[in-house]
Amino acid sequence: MDLKHLTNIAIEAALSAGKTIQKHLNDNIVVEKKEGGSNYASQVVTKVDRECERIILSYLKPTCKAHDIGLLSEETEDDESRFKKEYFWCIDPLDGTLAFINKQPGFSVSIALIAKDGTPVIGVVFDPSTKILYHAIKGHGAYKNKSPWNIQNTNDYLTYVTDKKLRDTPKSTEIQDILNKHKTDLGLKYIKEISGAGAVLSAIIVIENGPACFLKLPKKDLGGGSIWDFAATACIFQELGLTATHFNGETLELNKKADTFMNHKGVYYSNLTL
Repeated sequence: MDLKHLTNIAIEAALSAGKTIQKHLNDNIVVEKKEGGSNYASQVVTKVDRECERIILSYLKPTCKAHDIGLLSEETEDDESRFKKEYFWCIDPLDGTLAFINKQPGFSVSIALIAKDGTPVIGVVFDPSTKILYHAIKGHGAYKNKSPWNIQNTNDYLTYVTDKKLRDTPKSTEIQDILNKHKTDLGLKYIKEISGAGAVLSAIIVIENGPACFLKLPKKDLGGGSIWDFAATACIFQELGLTATHFNGETLELNKKADTFMNHKGVYYSNLTL
């Protein structure tokens, strides 16, 4: 399987979907509800989400037939082909729908190719607000606007990246303790919070603002993001030598069988020590 060729197709799909998002940036978007996790963000969907998915699938479905690849996409019912094929596409056509609805930066297109065992092998992310493309291929590095992505951590403070503000997050005291420990261990001066982006761009912000971290604690309620929220960025982090795991440090389960949610073990992304 030619991963570079498949990556180029995924990039074309992401850019095409991104153009559609850009066309609707100033529209008054009608918000619909769908079945999702326990939080509002996982239950909202718009016509733009569905249109982006249609565009992306027009690029990727031919590869499914040609290379016997499965498919998992946020706005389509899981057909469980991901358990039968050696690889599957994992798509979030518009991550950060709440940010998009509120006309705030923080939304993106995310496409990944995942092996049956859950290993990410391709990750593509496009930010329509900045027009920046990020991608990675297993064993071939990570790229920003198609140039090798070399990152440096130059801040003297810790950046905590979060979809909702810490004060509005359950178990905020426990999270604050974790952040304080990072600050102390790394000899940093203070903690800065960046909030409001979807999970995909939250991970990208961690890379761009090191030392930084993004985390979701384990919880009983369904939620904590889904496989498609973390698949592409897990590949990018992997190729940059950064941490993208469950909260307990275990490898992210990017092809779990019970459901697609990550609440059972939480997630932990970090860029602390480069």
